[in-house]
Amino acid sequence: MKIIKKLFFVFQLSIFVISCSKEGTPNEISSSTIWNGSLKSFTKTDGSDPNEVNNQDRLTAKVWITRGNNGGQIYNAAQEDKSDKYKSPIGTEWAVGNINDLDKLIFYDFRIAIQPKNIVGKNLVLHLIEEDIYLSVKFKSWSQGKKGGFSYERTTMSN
Repeated sequence: MKIIKKLFFVFQLSIFVISCSKEGTPNEISSSTIWNGSLKSFTKTDGSDPNEVNNQDRLTAKVWITRGNNGGQIYNAAQEDKSDKYKSPIGTEWAVGNINDLDKLIFYDFRIAIQPKNIVGKNLVLHLIEEDIYLSVKFKSWSQGKKGGFSYERTTMSN
């Protein structure tokens, strides 16, 4: 009986590990939408109100990228009031690399994918999880010292 319980425990543990192993493996992209249209620039200036529409990059109805003025990273103003160091921006995942290599990229939460202070000039791919949209992003600036400013260029939906 103890052997059966141990085997059952090992089986349950194996199922749990397998179900949690998505991170660290490339995404399935065959039915995804890829935004490879023209580039759009977005800038949030130092000290500007992250709650104002013009200080949010409203990619979709569910993802509005902005940054608070108390330091920290970007967050999704459509789903969050402020950034969470480990989860923000909610509803997104990021990879360092080029969208042409999408099938080989491994996506993570923003802060795990890249340290924000080292973000300027890096080629990134952003995945809008719920909408299953992928787009290229390249940060042009990232303010230090709790100023809240940042800017990037990103691809748009194809025409």
